[in-house]
Amino acid sequence: MQPPRPYIIQYLYPLLLGVLLLCAGVCQAQVIPKTQPDSTVVPQDTIPQRFDERIMDNLRRMSERKTIMGKLLKAILVFDKNEVEVYGLDAELIQREYEKHNYKVVRNLDIVTLDAFGYSINDTSRVPRNFLEKAGNSLHVKTGRGLIRNKLLFQRNEPLQPLALVESERLLRQTQYILDARIIVNEQTTTEDSVDVFVITKDIFSLGGSGSYSPSSGSGRISLRELNFLGQGHQVRGSYRFNMNRPRPWEVSGSYSVENIGRTYVSADLNYIDQNYYKEKSIYFRRDFFSTNTKYAGAVGASWIDEQILLPPTPEDTIPRFGDLNYSRRDAWLGRAFKFKSYNLGYESRGRLIVGLRAVDTNYGTVPTENFQSNTLMLGSVGYSIRKYYKDRYLFGFGRTEDIPAGSLISFTGGYERGDVFDRKYFAASTSLAKYSPNFGYLYGSATYGTFVRDDRFEQGVLEVQSLYFTKLSEWGNWKLRHYLLGRGTFGINRNPEELLAINNEYGLRGFRSELVRGSRRVTFNYEANLYTPLSLLGFRLATVLFADIAWLSTGNQSSPFKKTPYRGYGIGFRFRNEYLSFSTIQILIGYYPKLPANEDFNSFRIFETSRPYYDFTDFRFTRPGVADFR
Repeated sequence: MQPPRPYIIQYLYPLLLGVLLLCAGVCQAQVIPKTQPDSTVVPQDTIPQRFDERIMDNLRRMSERKTIMGKLLKAILVFDKNEVEVYGLDAELIQREYEKHNYKVVRNLDIVTLDAFGYSINDTSRVPRNFLEKAGNSLHVKTGRGLIRNKLLFQRNEPLQPLALVESERLLRQTQYILDARIIVNEQTTTEDSVDVFVITKDIFSLGGSGSYSPSSGSGRISLRELNFLGQGHQVRGSYRFNMNRPRPWEVSGSYSVENIGRTYVSADLNYIDQNYYKEKSIYFRRDFFSTNTKYAGAVGASWIDEQILLPPTPEDTIPRFGDLNYSRRDAWLGRAFKFKSYNLGYESRGRLIVGLRAVDTNYGTVPTENFQSNTLMLGSVGYSIRKYYKDRYLFGFGRTEDIPAGSLISFTGGYERGDVFDRKYFAASTSLAKYSPNFGYLYGSATYGTFVRDDRFEQGVLEVQSLYFTKLSEWGNWKLRHYLLGRGTFGINRNPEELLAINNEYGLRGFRSELVRGSRRVTFNYEANLYTPLSLLGFRLATVLFADIAWLSTGNQSSPFKKTPYRGYGIGFRFRNEYLSFSTIQILIGYYPKLPANEDFNSFRIFETSRPYYDFTDFRFTRPGVADFR
């Protein structure tokens, strides 16, 4: 029997119809500023007005009336002009603009933090004007200036290091509780040996949550998160599921994170997960290569995990079979980056040579097969990374400034595993490259190969290739369109029988769910078109989504995924997001799947809601040495 649809799905069609009608009557259409009329008199009917402009003019006039409807419109809608948007802003140009300030002393440092609603980072005269903006800010604890100061890579009365201004702005913008950030040098007061720096940031509303409920089954989910607890940058997350059709009807998870402890950029993460098929308790302290000039990175931590892993299915299986797996793990690594000496005083190289060492101690309690053994794994890696960033908008967000990573990374990893039963060696190599241009778009490619070697036999190996391309942004007035293409291939080499790949959701077909469709080799292609509309309601922007997914699976070292009929998924939907809130992007999609899994109750048509992003950037920062993923 097909599981009951959640509450939001039962009322999906009338809800979408109501949203569209409401947008036509009371939504905010983001208007492009008009030019001032000249002295020439032009007949009014010779200049046609766009549909969304007519709506805004009518709503503006209605909001000026002293009626209940007028007061309501004035309270929830904003009629100000759009902020100026710059697309494809080359971060390298900003770097070169700031290079003339390298090694100058920071004389004055002014920091301004803005609340989540009603303020503009590009127009400091903008203030909250309606009731909802003021009410939202009253419930929000603004980020403290000391927290912003601790994130900067420069300090007052100290010389500016190369890239410090550009990297500091990027780090602020990538902070989860900050919507946008600007760092400005006051050129009028700059001297030959000192500068005055102005930092301005804009918060998001850090308290958020989500939930769902199915009246027919009584099952549901509640999730809450606070990304900036008391304005100090602490992050708290919690989730609870109830009345589930599982061996145990409830599941719970929670996490607590503290970032940049004592201005060291060391973060602490505490996690607790109690689900039916996965339980975890873990604590980690970590420091990444957060900046191009970061010299040291590393982490130390421990985890205790109980899980049930899927066992290889047989053709007769109608339900998945699981095996118990219990283990504890202690993990530590340390990395060091080296900068090549440059004899060009006007050029700061972004290339870094990085070495890393890692030790992982794993102790198994309960194992489902004989392929698991307690072991100590020692790994070492060396890599070369070039990192730079560009700015653009309407990539994965709805208008906020986004940093696009470009560059290259190549790394080699070697190691030795000493186990209770046998010992073996490990070798891996990976490379990745990305280019970006406002007129071309973004192109990323990567390849990774890794394998264990025991008695001159390769085992548990994997070859993974990936390519991502998105087009430049096409614009028609206030409507914007972008296309995404993603191709991935994962090929297992002498994998253990219980190590299998799925094509569910982000691993292949979005909206697809099957516990029995598995394989050791997988190839997927995904296409998506996003049409960003000018319509918004209470700050929630609307985009339409069109997608097509295709996936091939096969089992065995000599098998070819392309010899079998692929699984496919096609669909359309809507995407909602408010950039000022910490809520995830809400997606409501309708999917069609021509090929159905055997022995499973799966409908060809499916309506589903998801908040998980399907595409994301891969940064070119060096990470801890590790075993190539097979998942």
